[in-house]
Amino acid sequence: MNLQLTDKTALVSGSTKGIGFAIARQLAAEGAHVIVNGRSDHAVATALGQIRQTIPEAKLDGFAGDLSTQEAVEALLKRFPALDILVNSLGIFEPKSFEEITDEDWRRFFEINVLSGVRLSRAYLAGMKQRNWGRIVFVSSESGIQIPVEMIHYGTTKTAQLAVSRGLAEHCAGTGVTVNAVLPGPTRTEGVEEFVMQLSGGQSFQAFEKDFIASARPSSLIQRFATAEEVANLVAFVCSPLASAITGAALRVDGGVVRSCF
Repeated sequence: MNLQLTDKTALVSGSTKGIGFAIARQLAAEGAHVIVNGRSDHAVATALGQIRQTIPEAKLDGFAGDLSTQEAVEALLKRFPALDILVNSLGIFEPKSFEEITDEDWRRFFEINVLSGVRLSRAYLAGMKQRNWGRIVFVSSESGIQIPVEMIHYGTTKTAQLAVSRGLAEHCAGTGVTVNAVLPGPTRTEGVEEFVMQLSGGQSFQAFEKDFIASARPSSLIQRFATAEEVANLVAFVCSPLASAITGAALRVDGGVVRSCF
């Protein structure tokens, strides 16, 4: 399917690894001009090289900076004053008992997971509305609906993203700008694999996956972790002109973990 993205410029925050990287690569494969973002020049350069290895014709730029800060957003705007597509993928997670989550932990999670997307959306929304076309996507999580007891602070930020995305969609009513949230379920990424190694003491990912699905996500209908590419496929479609009637939605790519048809 031609997603009609060849004349679109997209920023994917936090896109040197994991789901963000898969989204950036998929948008590039569809012909979009993609701005890859990470915190360091090395991480950005590595990600750009990896995309170009598989998509030599990719139209790419890089921006190294921590987009959870106002200073980095201002620097980004100077280099890239206009966007057609904004994917708010920057995020962190950390299993931690509620009693051990400090005020500083809560602030850090909100700055990175919530306020980064708020700032970027605020920075680029006016231009999108003026041009009467734009796509804003928040990469939330099924944890925003079913708060995980092992990381309540993370789940709370993902719920907040759902509220922001719906509110922005209503703010853009009657324009050509759509705003949506995508809710991945358990997804196999480099970060998750590293977390598994630390948590399981060397247990293979396949063994961990089987135990985790059985004990923590038994409602999964696919009975496995999704791939980052499977999540990216949905995000790329939502970013396209073909998805013009999809807005204000929380779109699940969770493998059926959430036990609801709504």
